[in-house]
Amino acid sequence: MARRLLMMKADGSVLVHSDGGSYKPLNWMSPPCWLEERESGAEIGQLWVVTNKAGEELRITVEEIEHDSKHELGVDPGLVKDGVEAHLQELLAEHIETLGAGYTLIRREYMTAIGPVDILCRDADGATVAVEIKRRGEIDGVEQLTRYLELLNRDPLLAPVAGVFAAQQIKPQAKTLATDRGIRCLILDYDALRGTESDVFRLF
Repeated sequence: MARRLLMMKADGSVLVHSDGGSYKPLNWMSPPCWLEERESGAEIGQLWVVTNKAGEELRITVEEIEHDSKHELGVDPGLVKDGVEAHLQELLAEHIETLGAGYTLIRREYMTAIGPVDILCRDADGATVAVEIKRRGEIDGVEQLTRYLELLNRDPLLAPVAGVFAAQQIKPQAKTLATDRGIRCLILDYDALRGTESDVFRLF
């Protein structure tokens, strides 16, 4: 026996949670399923039997209920994620000086033959800089920016084009690969870009 959080959702699913294990339940039954209370046969407690359409059972022995409540969640309005790449791109374009003093924006979503690079801008010396933005910076993102830079540097009106790989967090392997290819890494602080903090970025 142990103290557990039991969740019975309106869709029929049943989940058994502990304080550990992050968001994952210790055990669960996916809908459609049905909950039936039975006598456990023991001196203390009830037996909750959750059965799915395949006849599989999840059996929970309940010795004591410390708290029991029911809440209607209402109509689900859908999930809107904050801090997604599009938001980061928009904020960085608005605060292009985050990249360095004297930077100016050329445009967002600058098209190449294989797709748009997130931001194209110029540094204080007038040199072109391509910026690829991710929420989580991984090797694939560095490879993507490398391909963009190869194409952009073929344009004599833009070349030479430097690269900046910007993300809310960058994995060490991605940072190593970017450095090896002469690409600058930039850690973005989403809250700071929105003006809630003063420490906006860290450079590597």
